[in-house]
Amino acid sequence: MSKVFFTDLSTKPGRNLLDKLENLVKKAGILSIDFKKKYTAIKIHFGEPGNLAYIRPNYAGRIVKILRNEGAIVFLTDANTLYKGRRSNAVDHIESAFENGFSPFSVGCPVIIADGLKGTEYREIEINQKNCKTAKIGSAIADADIIVSMNHFKGHELTGFGGAIKNIGMGSGSIGGKLEMHSNSQPHIVIKNCVGCKICELNCAHGAIKVVNKKAVIDYSLCVGCGQCVAVCMYDAAQPKWDSKGAQEKIAEYALAVLKDKPSFHINFVMNVSPNCDCWSHNDTAIVPDIGILASFDPVALDRACVDLVNNAPPVMQSCIGKEFEPSKDKFKLAQPHTDWKIGLDYAEEIGLGSQKYELVKVD
Repeated sequence: MSKVFFTDLSTKPGRNLLDKLENLVKKAGILSIDFKKKYTAIKIHFGEPGNLAYIRPNYAGRIVKILRNEGAIVFLTDANTLYKGRRSNAVDHIESAFENGFSPFSVGCPVIIADGLKGTEYREIEINQKNCKTAKIGSAIADADIIVSMNHFKGHELTGFGGAIKNIGMGSGSIGGKLEMHSNSQPHIVIKNCVGCKICELNCAHGAIKVVNKKAVIDYSLCVGCGQCVAVCMYDAAQPKWDSKGAQEKIAEYALAVLKDKPSFHINFVMNVSPNCDCWSHNDTAIVPDIGILASFDPVALDRACVDLVNNAPPVMQSCIGKEFEPSKDKFKLAQPHTDWKIGLDYAEEIGLGSQKYELVKVD
């Protein structure tokens, strides 16, 4: 049974949340890792500009300070996105990170985009799993000696929720790797809903969707399944073909590749639990009140503990789940009815990424 350490968000004079975070990770054993002169990647999501639910950079700065005091060669990192946005190449991605407060001056270390300028710099790591024999992992992450993940725990359209496994797996893949993970979930057009506004065409990074005779048409030979058209369509015309199972399994396999043969440590922030991913340029009302911060060496146990805490928390009635809420209902399935988050955790456990059995240890 894995240990997952938890601290709530209550504070008092002389004991702020940054102090509580430091106490949490130290009690959870982060300093048992030998960081001296080791390249240490802090895998984080910098947040799409316009979204305000991402982890505050202050928390990253405190973790950087802890690791640098141990002699680590630390950097913050994320890989480029598959969809068209402000994080789809390294130049825009770094500017977005800086805009959201993740600069060397605020966090105390460099910010490096893991898969290079155009998302094509990666290492192919052999894993020999059911779906992927190898995984295309951004070079800066693959070449790191130690992985520390800092994860905003929230809902997610493809996986039900996004936590440590999602951030490590999908978030570390190069453009080609993300294509592989998304490849089972190409969207389709509900013709009766399409008004021919062309917003999907303008935002498709791959030229796969065109408006013909005032209706959107997808060229599946070009479509990579990134879901950008689904995200920008205001009329519910672009809809995903839900194959959550295949995507969740591949994400777990990619996470396995990232953590293979390396020390790692994981921190989940269960606050601003928005129903959708931080990749959107906006964030909707949180589905539950802020809960706390959790840390563990086991990403599967960590994510499962967070799911349980969210499902045991009262709902925010003004959120998207408020009107449909019943105590017996799973909050993530209410927010994302087309997905089953348990598929990903069950598969991650099956391939040896961790265990869903955990002991929750409260830290003041």
